[in-house]
Amino acid sequence: MLVADSAAAGQYARLRREIAEREVGARIALLGEMSAAVRRDIVVMIDRAQMGHIGGDLSVTDILVTLFGAVLSVDPEHPDRPDRDRFILSKGHCAGALYATLAHCGFFPREVLGTFMAPLSMLNGHPDRNKVPGVETNTGPLGHGFPVAVGCALAAELRDASWRTVVVLGDGEMQEGSNWEAAMTASHYGLASMLAIVDRNRLQQGAPTEETKSLEPFAAKWSSFGWEVREVDGHDHAALLDVFGPSTTGRPVAVIANTIKGKGVSFIENRVEWHHKVPTTEEVQAAIEELSR
Repeated sequence: MLVADSAAAGQYARLRREIAEREVGARIALLGEMSAAVRRDIVVMIDRAQMGHIGGDLSVTDILVTLFGAVLSVDPEHPDRPDRDRFILSKGHCAGALYATLAHCGFFPREVLGTFMAPLSMLNGHPDRNKVPGVETNTGPLGHGFPVAVGCALAAELRDASWRTVVVLGDGEMQEGSNWEAAMTASHYGLASMLAIVDRNRLQQGAPTEETKSLEPFAAKWSSFGWEVREVDGHDHAALLDVFGPSTTGRPVAVIANTIKGKGVSFIENRVEWHHKVPTTEEVQAAIEELSR
């Protein structure tokens, strides 16, 4: 089991204070800097491993950075604190983005990112709660994380606990029927402490989502299941901070975060083949340069 990087955890705590205390422009700048650093780490990790899901990692980065940088109540030095917010990455194949974010927040040393998907590495291709602090539950098979998140939120209701439950799903993942059973259950029990965020990049393995199995009218479907629905630019940190706030209706909140698959690297953006394509040495250099501007 990995352990916290105390120095990085201290820096993370200071960053959280700065984000909370600074005026909006400076707050957003800090989150933007963290997102760029996380994206650079993702590119390097996938290059070293020669495998991964770079397109989805880059699309979900701003969502994860905003959550861990300014929204979730979590402590990297005490990741199992009973009153922590529960975060579940249901689209577990994008573990690279989660690992890089957790490392930047001090949950474990950033040097460990270099072992991503190496034999016997703690950082395997899907998150494992038995090995990686900050991982709430093992995910990978699509359609599993959301039902677990509903269980976490229901447990909070039964215990009269204050924690929030946040789950991030892929839009292609929403073709799994288990997710709609989970959505119906959360609404039935009035789980207002629950936040479900869909990384709506409109591409999945092999094709656009709308060619594979159409999701539209997507917002109306969530609303018909009894959720408070919000839509947002999934790369706008200020807008994300606004929509990640608590429920205003007493219902669970669904955020449709419109994103770009491969965000930040021009030759990867909106290209379906980059679902799990690995960049060449030249492409890695070009990507790092673009993400450093």
